Amino acid sequence: MTVSAHPQDILPGAQAAASALPVCDHFSGQIERMRKSLQLQAEMTAELGRCVFDVTLDCEDGAAVGQEAAHADQVAALVREHAQEHPQARMAVRVHALEHPAFVDDVARIVGQVGDRLTHVMLPKVENAEQVALAARAIDRAYGPNLPLHVLIESPAAVQQAFAIAAHPRVQSISFGLMDFVSAHGGAIPASAMGVSGQFTHPLVLRAKLEIAAACHAHGKVPSHCVVTEYRDTQALAGAARQASQELGYTRMWSIHPAQIRPIVAAFAPDAALVETAAAILLAADAAQWGPTSYQGVLHDRASYRYYWQVLQRAAQTGLTLPDNVRRWFADAAQPAQPHC
Repeated sequence: MTVSAHPQDILPGAQAAASALPVCDHFSGQIERMRKSLQLQAEMTAELGRCVFDVTLDCEDGAAVGQEAAHADQVAALVREHAQEHPQARMAVRVHALEHPAFVDDVARIVGQVGDRLTHVMLPKVENAEQVALAARAIDRAYGPNLPLHVLIESPAAVQQAFAIAAHPRVQSISFGLMDFVSAHGGAIPASAMGVSGQFTHPLVLRAKLEIAAACHAHGKVPSHCVVTEYRDTQALAGAARQASQELGYTRMWSIHPAQIRPIVAAFAPDAALVETAAAILLAADAAQWGPTSYQGVLHDRASYRYYWQVLQRAAQTGLTLPDNVRRWFADAAQPAQPHC
């Protein structure tokens, strides 16, 4: 009797880093907006059957100058409070940069107090892998060695170090900091490159995005695309998200306004026809015990099976309804992701 195998157990490299994280990372810096963002996360999780976006509580840009410690305490209190009612919530924190005086305080007051409820820590303004290692040691002293780190690359020098940063074992994802990257060029890049169209056409900005995406994929990490500041223009936002996903190789994207979340999730989801094709090819592969098969006159083997398995993973990850005959492979997909990946 032939026993059906799970694709995850058969296909080399099937557990792609891209499937470990929701496709949207929503940033919020004010406490009341943080509360609303976390409530929206809970509502959409209930609606879609899984968590489709992280909420990153922002200390770097969210804290007023001179009020960094008070802001950190408020963030820690909010994490503790929300976790009591929503234990599966995906909450992260962006601390101040390593060289900022508030970095140590952020780590002590937030990571040290509620690190067990955080999915990851976002490190801004990272320039090299050595800084990642320093931050990791500080976080480990405060909490422990299992908390993933997300890195924000924001300068031309950091882009040059993208591959070394992505290779660090604690780094789970790298984000591109568009605004700081442009301003770091001392006026050599026009302000239009920070807009929704210019950021996809200026050669230096486009090169940086591609370098970060390539570094992440080389080391099995998640590339996270930068913000679209024209937050009221959801059509432009959706176009940018599709371009980031389909042309630049990004598997995750930042949101800075609640209205951006659904367009990002939709743009990163595979279309229905591709999902049906992926299901058909993988079911044929399963029937053939994962040997080579033919589908509509095209030969497939484990290389293409891996691609189509990742299509189904992305469909589940973005809350799409899967074809009935492949749902058995996603028995846990209806459950929100655990806080630690």
